[in-house]
Amino acid sequence: MGNREMEELIPLVNRLQDAFSALGQSCLLELPQIAVVGGQSAGKSSVLENFVGRDFLPRGSGIVTRRPLVLQLVTSKAEYSLLHCSFRRLNDFPAVTLEALIKGLVGLAQSSASVPEFNHVSPPHMLNLTLIDLPGITKVPVGDQPPDIEYQIREMIMQFITRENCLILAVTPANTDLANSDALKLAKEVDPQGLRTIGVITKLDLMDEGTDARDVLENKLLPLRRGYVGVVNRSQKDIDGKKDIKAAMLAERKFFLSHPAYRHIADRMGTPHLQKVLNQQLTNHIRDTLPNFRNKLQGQLLSIEHEVEAYKNFKPEDPTRKTKALLQMVQQFAVDFEKRIEGSGDQVDTLELSGGAKINRIFHERFPFEIVKMEFNEKELRREISYAIKNIHGIRQSRLFTPDMAFEAIVKKQIVKLKGPSLKSVDLVIQELINTVKKCTKKLANFPRLCEETERIVANHIREREGKTKDQVLLLIDIQVSYINTNHEDFIGFANAQQRSSQVHKKTTIGNQGTNLPPSRQIVIRKGWLTISNIGIMKGGSKGYWFVLTAESLSWYKDDEEKEKKYMLPLDNLKVRDVEKSFMSSKHIFALFNTEQRNVYKDYRFLELACDSQEDVDSWKASLLRAGVYPDKSLV
Repeated sequence: MGNREMEELIPLVNRLQDAFSALGQSCLLELPQIAVVGGQSAGKSSVLENFVGRDFLPRGSGIVTRRPLVLQLVTSKAEYSLLHCSFRRLNDFPAVTLEALIKGLVGLAQSSASVPEFNHVSPPHMLNLTLIDLPGITKVPVGDQPPDIEYQIREMIMQFITRENCLILAVTPANTDLANSDALKLAKEVDPQGLRTIGVITKLDLMDEGTDARDVLENKLLPLRRGYVGVVNRSQKDIDGKKDIKAAMLAERKFFLSHPAYRHIADRMGTPHLQKVLNQQLTNHIRDTLPNFRNKLQGQLLSIEHEVEAYKNFKPEDPTRKTKALLQMVQQFAVDFEKRIEGSGDQVDTLELSGGAKINRIFHERFPFEIVKMEFNEKELRREISYAIKNIHGIRQSRLFTPDMAFEAIVKKQIVKLKGPSLKSVDLVIQELINTVKKCTKKLANFPRLCEETERIVANHIREREGKTKDQVLLLIDIQVSYINTNHEDFIGFANAQQRSSQVHKKTTIGNQGTNLPPSRQIVIRKGWLTISNIGIMKGGSKGYWFVLTAESLSWYKDDEEKEKKYMLPLDNLKVRDVEKSFMSSKHIFALFNTEQRNVYKDYRFLELACDSQEDVDSWKASLLRAGVYPDKSLV
């Protein structure tokens, strides 16, 4: 089209076609084109023949065009030629027409087919155009036509004209009321602004004497943004009399020049002017859609070249090619699975945690949180301890010391409760492993059976190991139950309890100016953005801060540079509690409070912190748990 951008696009299209050819597939690009729409016997095919300049389309009564016919008109100085979709070049137009080709593909019944017929036409001295001749719109089924013939044809037309890159050539006979035009009605549905619609008025020479279509052609009666163009096609008498198209176009020109209603707009009427209008409109339309088309084309090219890369070492003549291909795909699946678990995959998921990262969260956040969530009734536990001590003493009334057997009985009962959270964690890990397998098998989508079998075999293997893993977990818990090591340094006996109590009394209240804690107590557990919601409400709006959680305190700063500290909250006697979500807020909230009924921050009894998702709330609660801030069962 003489456009530099189009010239740059041609090599890209050629590369894409080569890539498709390497895979043995056809390249179907949605290039801008023109669809010819109109009622039955409105003269659509005659308009196309006038474009080409030769008779080659089937004619007759009823439905003649029974399937979409794609005509690619390319400028050529040679004689006429037509390249059919079967790649047979037809040079003898009078002898060979498309009627036989179309009937051979569709059948002799009066039905229609939606599969398009592609034809590459090279008429001499013709402008570059791509047109689609669609079946005419009909209302009543005739003969052996199906009852839903109107619906079938409508759906077939809609497949083409709903595309944003398709210009609509709405053909309407001049001897019918324009308000009843089926073509304009369909065009209005898919193009209400009229940006893609061009009106064509045919059969101007068949109007009743004393009437004309001047108001329509002057775009006054039913205005279109791109206007109307009037044409005069050959009549059936002219066709039977072998009147060629060149003579018909001269007669058309004479008609417009001699008619008193059209002679002032004769330069804007006729087939030659319609050709120029269509070519210009198509050029402008392509120029408008070119950036999006280029981006789509480049994305499609990268995708298909990546697929071709997978077959670069494929040799069809090698008898062992199937075995090699199978081994290569299975090995690639194993590598992808390992990378997703180890965290070094080439495709990083930025939307959610998956694979090894999610399993790590299950172990370090979800499992401790599930343990804390276990139901614990302090009154019931005290009652059990009392009964255990009394039952062990039996008839004796000694109250000097707590018997070890009572202690072991109560502790063992609590240790057994770890089985529930432990087995639940195993189930969560198993589910994530199976999800990872499904993601890795997506690369085998071109081989559905291999994909299905690989997923089934690996999933079954994981399920088999699930039982053994649960047995091992239960065995570890039973080992802990069988012997309680009271000499371990972490065991809180009488001496350690007394020492911890003295440390608590000696500890001074941590101020807001800093702390002299040893480095081991200043280890950062978590950092991230949180919104203080209840304080923001008092001041006219919530505000986000950068929070830093350590084993001893929760500090927040103005931003993530951590230069301007707003406050440092000690974690002593703090607990975390769920907050009921407000219908006016999209955020998820949890609250910190002091178990001794003291204010947490300034004059506020609760410090409500908000996150964007429930997953973030659970993650922060798990981090607080690691810092010794336990959840409370009640709801704010």
